[in-house]
Amino acid sequence: MFIVVGLGNIGDEYEGTRHNAGFAVIDELSRRWKIVPKKIKYQSFYAQGIIKRGEVKEQVVIAKPLTYMNLSGRAVKSLQYAFEIPADHIIVIHDDLDLPVGKVKIKKGGGDGGHKGLYSIISLIGPDFIRVRVGIGRPERKEDVIDYVLSRFGKYDLPVFEEAVITAADATEDIIFEGIEKAQWKYNTRNKNNGETEI
Repeated sequence: MFIVVGLGNIGDEYEGTRHNAGFAVIDELSRRWKIVPKKIKYQSFYAQGIIKRGEVKEQVVIAKPLTYMNLSGRAVKSLQYAFEIPADHIIVIHDDLDLPVGKVKIKKGGGDGGHKGLYSIISLIGPDFIRVRVGIGRPERKEDVIDYVLSRFGKYDLPVFEEAVITAADATEDIIFEGIEKAQWKYNTRNKNNGETEI
């Protein structure tokens, strides 16, 4: 079983914002898997079901925390406790300022990179979960970060981001069915200087 959590903020005012990239990917997975996170429990909208690739089946729980971004760890911890899932079977999908708009990377473990949602999760379950990072780019001025992450994509960035949502959903499925190492080789950026893949 895997728990797949998309990070974001609940409420119409946050819908479509850069900080809600994780929610957007959950929406795409929900559409594909026909598993709709409508039940309210574990401090989340959540749903449970079985997905299939070929003859391989896997149980999944998908969730959108109701805690708002900065307390995401409370929801993830509640889900982990309820379903008795180790951290390395928890996939957290989130926005990432350090990646250009449209870039998707996969990471296991590590720090929070200044992301308060990740900080909350790490503080409660440790760092060993899997992250699907969806690039949203950075504002020109550091002091504009809060306004930037809560803003919506412009007309040029929006189609690039929408393609990234599809890529991030593909990456999540590949982690589940092929394992994280194969997924990392497939999706993580190749170093242009020496052809090596960043893991």
